[in-house]
Amino acid sequence: MMIDVFSLAGWVGMFLMILDYFLLSTKKLKFDSITYNIINLLGGIGVLISSFYAQLWPVVVLNIFWIGVSSFSIYKIITIKPKYKELK
Repeated sequence: MMIDVFSLAGWVGMFLMILDYFLLSTKKLKFDSITYNIINLLGGIGVLISSFYAQLWPVVVLNIFWIGVSSFSIYKIITIKPKYKELK
């Protein structure tokens, strides 16, 4: 049995999303960490590729939003300057 590249992208994406959720649930990652959001982004891209190829349009739309939210979160994390308490 041979797996095509589109199915592989979907399997890897699904695995990343499950791994991300597990790490969040076990408090190994925080929802506002760059690592969490990058894993989410890569998982969404993998599932998007697979679902687009299979023409599963509701899943395609869901993952477009998933990727958008992850991308926005990454942008916010990168561009927001940390707040430091003033030293007195």
